[in-house]
Amino acid sequence: MRPFDPAFILKSFTELLPFAGRTLEVMLLSVVCGTLFGTLLAWARLSRSHIARAAAAVYVHIIRCTPSIVLLFIVYYGLPVLFRLATGIRTGYNGKLIYVTITLSLLFAASMCELFRSSYSSVDEGQWDAAFCCGFTPIQTARLIIIPQALTAALPVFCSEIIALLKQGALAFTIGFIDLMGETDVIVARNYGAHGLETYIALAVIYWVLAIAIELIEGFFEQRAMRGKSIPGRDGSKWN
Repeated sequence: MRPFDPAFILKSFTELLPFAGRTLEVMLLSVVCGTLFGTLLAWARLSRSHIARAAAAVYVHIIRCTPSIVLLFIVYYGLPVLFRLATGIRTGYNGKLIYVTITLSLLFAASMCELFRSSYSSVDEGQWDAAFCCGFTPIQTARLIIIPQALTAALPVFCSEIIALLKQGALAFTIGFIDLMGETDVIVARNYGAHGLETYIALAVIYWVLAIAIELIEGFFEQRAMRGKSIPGRDGSKWN
């Protein structure tokens, strides 16, 4: 076994950094698709239809109880089979980005469903009555009063879920997708397992930086969302 080499951490860092774009690409695509699908699921969970509520609840339960890597393999090996049965066309197992994005979107949607449902339910129902008394329509009340408050309440957890999604994306290397984790596996294999510790430390540093950047962005938007919610005092100061 070769001795620990701190210089190899920097070398690995420079080799891994170009692949951060692929990791962020998967994360952003999954966040967008998962948020849209999760919003529909939350709407179903809050609807008056027993069928819609039951269907959304079953989906959330199944997805949240399925290990991420198992779901990834089901999507990766199952979708080509379903597509061939439906169309008769063999697609093979190319387009790994699509399979990874679908898997992470399904996982993220389940979390977003519960987050949006709980955030929406946390807003006092009396605000609906107050808005109606002021002449607001239901759409205006939801758009201008209820949804902004729900989104503000959901923002910190939304950030945490994005970071969790970023980490779950590391499983993509198990199907041969080359992102940060996939390239790390390539580097370790190329060196016959030598300097594996240094390589994984470099990988961890990159993930730390990405997570910190997400938290900083969330803090910026949270400050903007909270702007104007403090009450000015007589001396010009503000208190919550």
